[in-house]
Amino acid sequence: MRVPEHPTLIRRRLQSRLKQLATTTPVLAASLNAYRHRGGKPSCRCQHGGPLHTGQHLTFKEQGKTRCVYVPKSLLPEVRSWLAQHKKLKALLKEIHRLTVALVRAHARHQRRRAGRP
Repeated sequence: MRVPEHPTLIRRRLQSRLKQLATTTPVLAASLNAYRHRGGKPSCRCQHGGPLHTGQHLTFKEQGKTRCVYVPKSLLPEVRSWLAQHKKLKALLKEIHRLTVALVRAHARHQRRRAGRP
């Protein structure tokens, strides 16, 4: 993203990004991991050299410790959309940060120009 030079243009772009922060869907700050495991039934195919079962876990930090939560297959599409929403918001916050820093820098330049100094 190219940051404009003029403070007014920066403010306009910043306001646009701030409006995008409002979300109506849940946001999930975690990572989704697939794993393979053996089932519990002795008659299962995985116990006799067949393919293993797959599952999904969410991994996240809670009070400084890594936690994992099993994700049921029926909830998997929703969880993926929540993770994507977090990724989108994270990128948006990074862009807002860059625009805000640019606004601070441009403000001083603009004030000097208005006062007649180079």
